[in-house]
Amino acid sequence: MKRVNNIIAAGVAMATMVLTVSCSEDFLEVEPKGTALEENYYSNEAEAYSGLVAVYDVIGKQSRGFENMIALLNSGSDDHFAGGGSSSDGTQFQVFSNYTISEATVGTSYWSDFYQGIFRANTLLTKLPDVDMPNTTKARFTAESKALRAVYYFELVRLFKNIPLITTPISTDAIYDVTQADPSEVYSQIETDLLEAIPDLPITLDLSNEAGRLTQGAAIALLGKVYLYQGKNVEAASQLAEVNGTPGSTSAYGYKLLDNFSDLWIVGNNYNSESIIEIAHTDKSNADWWFWGAGDDEGNSLNVMVGPRGFVRTSGSTAPDYAAGWGFNIITQGLYDALSGDPRFDATIEDLQSFREAGEVELEENYQYTGYFLKKFMPLNADVSTGGGASVLNYKQHTYMMRLADTYLLEAEALGGSGARAQALLDAVRARVGLPSVPVTMDAILNERRLELAGEGHRWYDLVRTGRAATALADRGFVAGKHEILPIPLTELENTLLEQNPNY
Repeated sequence: MKRVNNIIAAGVAMATMVLTVSCSEDFLEVEPKGTALEENYYSNEAEAYSGLVAVYDVIGKQSRGFENMIALLNSGSDDHFAGGGSSSDGTQFQVFSNYTISEATVGTSYWSDFYQGIFRANTLLTKLPDVDMPNTTKARFTAESKALRAVYYFELVRLFKNIPLITTPISTDAIYDVTQADPSEVYSQIETDLLEAIPDLPITLDLSNEAGRLTQGAAIALLGKVYLYQGKNVEAASQLAEVNGTPGSTSAYGYKLLDNFSDLWIVGNNYNSESIIEIAHTDKSNADWWFWGAGDDEGNSLNVMVGPRGFVRTSGSTAPDYAAGWGFNIITQGLYDALSGDPRFDATIEDLQSFREAGEVELEENYQYTGYFLKKFMPLNADVSTGGGASVLNYKQHTYMMRLADTYLLEAEALGGSGARAQALLDAVRARVGLPSVPVTMDAILNERRLELAGEGHRWYDLVRTGRAATALADRGFVAGKHEILPIPLTELENTLLEQNPNY
């Protein structure tokens, strides 16, 4: 591959060639297939690049496949119901949403997929020193692999807390002896990986052939977030300030809030000035049912998941021409009320019940139906793929893992929710949508995050890390001291030394 625009979306084709010693569904059950070929593979820059693409591929889990991160995290928050066709549709979402989740019902891929990414990074990092390639290129590949390993460990430690820390490939005779590390050790490794990666990452990208790759700004922003999650607020504020620059202006890394909030959700408005870490999707991978969710699909699955079930417009309707979907991540009345009157409402929530009552649309009521849908990711019929495979599995809308409004508000929080700079950061987010200034406080910042980032997978973590989950999710069955993390999947515990998380 000569182009890596959509480097993430291209990963599977390369991963098949590179990872001849690959992870199975459960990372602790690695089968040593083709070891000799794998040992001989990384001999030049092209082969190392293929390995790097494979490491990048796992980041697509944010919005790829049925068990994607955004759909899961939305389901567990107070802003969404799991939805779907019934109380048993998407069990992993239902049990997270109503807090009956157990080691037998948690989605195993939320553990195994990220360890697959870590395995790929560890393998490439082991091989890179001996690859015949320019030192500057080798340094960049090394930096990207470390930064991606940090991404995957950050996902795991936030989801499960008590996880193994593995930084080199595991021999087959040692995989069942792996134990869990103290979370502080995992965070320390994440920090180390990011700090070592930053100097060798580019400040800017040539978007014609590098779009989707990590930059210094992306790694610095992630490091700031990692510090904040540990309560290292001074360090967090310092890193985030470097990325954010002067609120409302263009930062040293080229980031700037888009003038129009709604432009963030235009399909095709990719790698815009607000995007820090972006997940690429494509309608060209010809994804089909028989391999969907196995890592070979590169479409945006969130699109079809949040669409209304059985949706059709009646004759003469003025309603948007949405494609029918599966009715997951339904908007709650609480989020509807919170956004009511806010300029971001129309780009965030689609009130199809109003169109239905006016006789302009027909649809099937999904489980936990409210009539309110997540508009940010609802595809129109014009967005439906006309290529190969199953059309509903090949949507091309990109998603944001981190964007500038997010880091503005994270920095304001790291500053303790007070002071002139925290006020300026909050004001910039509100001014972008025409809202007046409000006094900066922690409550104001967290409320702004709820409204600005609604449906993007941040709310559950915000509630948990600020100690507000038990109150906000009390009616869902959330138990403090238990549900802040997920249970380790049963298949990962069998015949290993891993211990289940407390109270599961």
